[in-house]
Amino acid sequence: MDQEIDFRKMRGLVPAIVQDVVTGEVLMLGFMNHEACERTFSTGFVTFFSRTRNQLWTKGETSGNRLKLVAAATDCDRDTLLLQVEVEGAGLVCHEGKRSCFAQSLSGSEIKKGSADARRVRS
Repeated sequence: MDQEIDFRKMRGLVPAIVQDVVTGEVLMLGFMNHEACERTFSTGFVTFFSRTRNQLWTKGETSGNRLKLVAAATDCDRDTLLLQVEVEGAGLVCHEGKRSCFAQSLSGSEIKKGSADARRVRS
């Protein structure tokens, strides 16, 4: 399957969106290189490529909150993955001890500030 994935656009990496297969909740976003993708499909547990440590890591190796791969899909450009998983262990996926990494809401003023900052960068 990874031969169909376009790893070229982001210098060998693709974003991988992790979603709970039962609830549909988005749990986290990680990055995968070719090797992480192969390991994920061969072991059945999600492995990412750490951009800060420059190495592979299987989610939940130390915490026990492993991500068991149930299904995978790619977007229409074949440069992003959607991984549907069952969470093992306590079910806390985020390193901050939460179920999802997407637990912090943004206010309207924060979104507007981000848009203004982006306009300044482009000018």
